[in-house]
Amino acid sequence: MGMPITVEIVGGRIHPTLFNEVYDYFTEIDNRFSTYKPESEISQLNAGTLPEAKLSSDMQTVLKLCEQTRKDTSGYFNIVHAGKRDPSGLVKGWAIQHAAEILRDRGCHNFTVEAGGDIQAHGVNSSGIPWRVGIRNPFKHDEIVKAIAAHNIGVATSGTAIRGQHIYDPYQPAAKLTDIASLTVIGPNIYEADRFATAAFAMGRPGIAFLEQRDGLEGYMIDKNRHATMTSGFESYLADK
Repeated sequence: MGMPITVEIVGGRIHPTLFNEVYDYFTEIDNRFSTYKPESEISQLNAGTLPEAKLSSDMQTVLKLCEQTRKDTSGYFNIVHAGKRDPSGLVKGWAIQHAAEILRDRGCHNFTVEAGGDIQAHGVNSSGIPWRVGIRNPFKHDEIVKAIAAHNIGVATSGTAIRGQHIYDPYQPAAKLTDIASLTVIGPNIYEADRFATAAFAMGRPGIAFLEQRDGLEGYMIDKNRHATMTSGFESYLADK
């Protein structure tokens, strides 16, 4: 997936092959959805060498979820750009969520699955308290500005500090998104947090108001002037209130 993936499991007797199972799953997802691999399913679809009638069930599911997210966000989440489809803004969270389900199905109760800064937290950490998820200062990467107490939630952050301009406004695709430095979203799971973090960031400053209106979501936005704005329920998730 072009990013580091970390799995941490606390408590119980875990067979080492479980980690291999999770990483093998992520490898499979990367091989299917990577737009950087010409042999991937999404690349073949974009090249016109793979008809839609022969798409895998996973690809069909993801494309349907992308279309639903486009509708949920008034078009701000749109995987079609320059005539090609790129579901990366949804696939990462979707894959993390499924990896977490693998762990739960194998009897794991306390764990985190993190990929590229987006995380699904389940249960508690080794100290018996909710996992801590830090929000990094986009202007000073070694500084954490807020710490979230994460218990059975997903946390996703969209921004340009690490990966540069990789998100675009579908209504102004040529314009760079510069008003917002980072936008963190807390959701009931990482799939919901990730897809709406991407869309809300594409909205620019109105994105935080959009999150305020969505049940089950909270957000924390840092703008280009280093000013932070949070939704009304975000503070209840802070580790040090």
